[in-house]
Amino acid sequence: QVQLVESGGGLVQAGGSLRLSCAASGRTFSRYAMGWFRQAPGKEREFVASIRWSGGNTYYRDSVKGRFTISRDIVKNTVYLQINSLKPEDTAVYYCVAQTVGSNEYDRWGPGTQVTVSS
Repeated sequence: QVQLVESGGGLVQAGGSLRLSCAASGRTFSRYAMGWFRQAPGKEREFVASIRWSGGNTYYRDSVKGRFTISRDIVKNTVYLQINSLKPEDTAVYYCVAQTVGSNEYDRWGPGTQVTVSS
């Protein structure tokens, strides 16, 4: 069984930074990509960023470009999300996701980590 476990969330003032981590554990699985989604209170879950596991190509939603950076450590089986210049509207539960090879969707999800930005 593959498990994704996020860490690094917390309460931070606007303008601050956080680094989210997501470690994949359990059965070895071949992944095409990993990424992050978020869900703010009363809003739908939305894509934030993703990274191709092989090659490292990155993709971001427009509203986070220039502030968020996704990266991966293949040896540690971990994906990171560096979040800078945090805004109150970044407040959300952040979910780590993985797309296994052969899947057309993100089919592995972590339980989420809360990020709260105070103004």
